Amino acid sequence: MFEYDLLAYLEGFLTEGRKQRFLEVLAQRTRFLTVAIEDVFQLHNTSAVIRSCDAFGIQDLHVVEDRFGKRLDKNIAMGAEQWVDVYRYGTTTDCMDALKAQGYRIIGTTPHINSNYLMDFQVDEKTALFFGTEREGLSEEVMQKADGFLKIPMVGFSESLNISVSAAIILQELAKQLRSSSLDWQLSPIEILEKRLDWTKKSIKDVEGIISRYHKD
Repeated sequence: MFEYDLLAYLEGFLTEGRKQRFLEVLAQRTRFLTVAIEDVFQLHNTSAVIRSCDAFGIQDLHVVEDRFGKRLDKNIAMGAEQWVDVYRYGTTTDCMDALKAQGYRIIGTTPHINSNYLMDFQVDEKTALFFGTEREGLSEEVMQKADGFLKIPMVGFSESLNISVSAAIILQELAKQLRSSSLDWQLSPIEILEKRLDWTKKSIKDVEGIISRYHKD
């Protein structure tokens, strides 16, 4: 059961501007569209993708850390890891199974096969966008099991873009499309309350001590 009284108590430690900002951001957040990245090697790429998720209102990021371990550079994420929920998986199989169990279709992003162009792609159901490693791209497992593929149209000699650049371009386009649709893309009322409590806790120094005193009183 949600702790409404605790939220109200803790929000008393925030400025009115801070509380209003949380409401404004949460009104634009979505889990209808989500992102998964596979075994990204460069630290700054994972961090930059988190920042793009935050910037374009994507609440969840799913990270497969099979080969290279944790790849998060907080300096580049610039605090965005506080506002985006990051889920970590040991294998691509675990990640794909978890997303499919939540009702997501799996869409691989790759320039190398007969993919849909970004401007032609429709977000008409819950969608998880998969991005692969810097050099090798998506794993064979994603290529075999994905429900579809998309690519960014390019007219130069380069065949691909950096993963963080690709993610930013695709998320900006699809998030804009989603918000102009009639789909039920926003967080549910209870999800918004849960994130308000989570973000409020992250905004208060010595929050555990404050909560402990609250429960004692």
